[in-house]
Amino acid sequence: MVDRNPSHTTTVVETRRSSGASVVIAIAVLLAVIAGVFFVSQLTGSETAKNNAITNAADSVSNAADKAGDAAEGATK
Repeated sequence: MVDRNPSHTTTVVETRRSSGASVVIAIAVLLAVIAGVFFVSQLTGSETAKNNAITNAADSVSNAADKAGDAAEGATK
């Protein structure tokens, strides 16, 4: 004889646990963003230094040209 209404029941509870991969991915993305900001800031500083060097060189050439012009004027008088 088979009992169609058993007196006890079994409940199975499944819990989903994260393997932590999402945390690892989030940390990797954060580190990539920080590295990108660092490199962009270094590049900007490098561009500023290059622009300043070019400006200083142009000023030196301008001063040399002024001196050459003054010397040429002095030689013709």
